[in-house]
Amino acid sequence: MVYRDRGYFGAKSRSYDATMKRAVKEHSLRMSDILRDKIISSKRVQMERVYAVTKKMFKAGKFLATTVQRVNLKMLFTVFCSNLYHLITLKIKGIS
Repeated sequence: MVYRDRGYFGAKSRSYDATMKRAVKEHSLRMSDILRDKIISSKRVQMERVYAVTKKMFKAGKFLATTVQRVNLKMLFTVFCSNLYHLITLKIKGIS
């Protein structure tokens, strides 16, 4: 199952296509498409939070490293710190 945003509208996927629909010129979305998009976005928001925190808190949107090995190492440390951040957040909320 592939959850994609409106930017991939019209592109084929290899598995079940859960791409959000987009209104195009002179064709508005049906009510069923709007409800389908809300369901897809509610599932995507859980996954997108990880990327948002990683980009905002750890400034990991772009890497200025010259080799693939250095980028991989920087990403490894970023993901490790992001996981620690999420663990501390859960502990503060009393979930974990």
